[in-house]
Amino acid sequence: MYQVLVYVYENYWGGSDCPDRVQLGRRLGSAGFERDEIQQALHWLDGLNSAAEGIMPTPAAEPALPASQGSLRVYSPQEMDHLGPEGIACIHFLEGAGALSPALREVVIERALAMPEPPAPDDLRIIIMMVYWRLDANPDVLVLDELCDDTVHRLAH
Repeated sequence: MYQVLVYVYENYWGGSDCPDRVQLGRRLGSAGFERDEIQQALHWLDGLNSAAEGIMPTPAAEPALPASQGSLRVYSPQEMDHLGPEGIACIHFLEGAGALSPALREVVIERALAMPEPPAPDDLRIIIMMVYWRLDANPDVLVLDELCDDTVHRLAH
């Protein structure tokens, strides 16, 4: 399913540019993806749309209260099992860098938990990029480089 998400990310400039569910399903089928993968991805994207609508400001919405300076996110045992230490470290890094607000962090965690299997570190990066994509947000170039960097084939100088 991650390959379908990457395809969507690479072929549509943002969540607002993505076609409706039916048309997207047809286009994914034409691109050669399996029906089961497409259905899983569409279902996952529906959840992403719902989560994004919950954090996107509306004209009548009250501004969200920012997290307190000394606040701390405590992960449940289920979240720790599903995300793993590397996933939590990645999320924590992005928060510390100012690239992931508490609201975005919660969307990332919720969408990671929606995956049937615990996401590998590279898969979590795809989830994070899809959250940015859906909100038409552009992370800082250095953060984007960190998310897209191939650490397996990185050469030390």
